Amino acid sequence: MSDARQAIVAAAAAGAIPGSSPDYDAAQAAIARAESHLQAQEYARARLAALQAKHHAAAALASAQHPEAAAPTPH
Repeated sequence: MSDARQAIVAAAAAGAIPGSSPDYDAAQAAIARAESHLQAQEYARARLAALQAKHHAAAALASAQHPEAAAPTPH
């Protein structure tokens, strides 16, 4: 959970904001699911959702750091 939260904070610090990228939004949704599962003592599901959040946050961070890579190229 901590790694996922830190990854989301890093993506936000790089310029990702809600609505700015599907990966950032997916990371936020996944961390919310992880917290919900944790409260329900569903630890395996919480871990999986936290890993998904970390993955999406890393993708959002990469997009925020290199927006030209995510932009479509003109024909």
